[in-house]
Amino acid sequence: MSSAHITASLTDARPSPFWLEDPGRPAALPALSGDESCDLLVVGGGYSGLWTALLAKERDPGRDVVLIEAQEIGWAASGRNGGFCAASLTHGISNGLTRWPGELAKLEELGARNLDGIEDTLRRHGIDCAFERSGEIDVATAPHQLDGLTETYEELRRLGLDEGVELLDRDAVRAEVDSPTFVGGLYDRHGVAMLDPAKLAWGLKRACADLGVRIHEHTPGTALAARGAGMAVRTPYGRVFARRVALGTNVFPSLVRRIRPLTVPVYDYVLVTEPLSAEQLASVGWKNRQGLGDSANQFHYFRITADNRILWGGYDAIYPYGGKVRAELDHRPETYARLAEHFFACFPQLEGLRFTHTWGGAIDTCTRFSAFFGTAHAGKVAYAAGYTGLGVGATRFGADVMLDLLAGERTERTELEMVRRRPLPFPPDPIAWAGIEITKRSMAREDATGRRDLWLRTMDRLGLGFDS
Repeated sequence: MSSAHITASLTDARPSPFWLEDPGRPAALPALSGDESCDLLVVGGGYSGLWTALLAKERDPGRDVVLIEAQEIGWAASGRNGGFCAASLTHGISNGLTRWPGELAKLEELGARNLDGIEDTLRRHGIDCAFERSGEIDVATAPHQLDGLTETYEELRRLGLDEGVELLDRDAVRAEVDSPTFVGGLYDRHGVAMLDPAKLAWGLKRACADLGVRIHEHTPGTALAARGAGMAVRTPYGRVFARRVALGTNVFPSLVRRIRPLTVPVYDYVLVTEPLSAEQLASVGWKNRQGLGDSANQFHYFRITADNRILWGGYDAIYPYGGKVRAELDHRPETYARLAEHFFACFPQLEGLRFTHTWGGAIDTCTRFSAFFGTAHAGKVAYAAGYTGLGVGATRFGADVMLDLLAGERTERTELEMVRRRPLPFPPDPIAWAGIEITKRSMAREDATGRRDLWLRTMDRLGLGFDS
């Protein structure tokens, strides 16, 4: 497709997250005014904080819970993602096998229960977020990718974790979603749901408020300190004194400074098309409305929305030198053009389709690709971060972990090696920037050749990683 056609497809796109433009977006709740006291303070109004506040009240309805959010509920990653809600807690089977082979079966069980728990919560609290348990297909666009998916499938069978998982050849995958680039796929029919991410955040906000959580938006937490038997968090408008504090700030600088080197921000970008006509939808199939993601290191993820648009994201993973989250990085026209080019290569039958929305946002990436957990201030503060793009579902599990840790309880979650150990930290820049750039180039070469070079093999041995 010509560059002129690519440009034309993006001409009318609004640089704004599609999900956040919903006319049902709730008004922000008032900022904190003066000092408050509570049993539990939750810092951060994304999924991590919302799930923590909700589960805390469900565990103990009498617990006094306050939640503060620097901007508005769901404003950051929770309102900007693709809406893939996965059962996996480990960023996929391969990463889980590499890092926690001895407890992978338990992690898969806990992940499945967590996804069921999300579905149950939506039903009990009447949260309408277009939840569809439609599954996901990892598609191969090159023979070596299909070889990798075949190896993963055989490993799942060996471990007895292949229920609901099917290996698809070229004809079978194209019968599900038709692209000339697909050569096969691995279909997980039950382990992933599609949803509207902003409506999930707003629904959790309402559910928390209904249970008595006091929510203050436009209230950043700026400092954390011990105060007597509890903690104090300073904001621009007053202090919150709490017996316990849960930090759900993720990509933003943690109030526990020593864990800041454990994450870096990586920017991810997304396009959304205009609604497909009946004829356009028929040309690609997609009757079962699964999520899809290709199997490359620099991968795309794509899905159908409730009103039959295609969301298309991924590929570029941009690390900003210095590791700062900056608003000007929320948009990157050169990435939008690259994504549009890739979109029409995948779906040439949709030539002429236009994009209506473009946006980006920061993901909290850690060196093991999946969340880590811990405590500070003698167990009075808990944190969870590093979800690396897998937070829509896994943050609920992380919330349970934080509440277990704050209670001082030994549970099946807190006994996990995944929970007890931290990832390796990132070095400071320019070392981190150089390492990430070298890694990205090596991953691009592997995508093209199917061969993992010396740099990537060394990173594997060191337990380091980089992913979008």
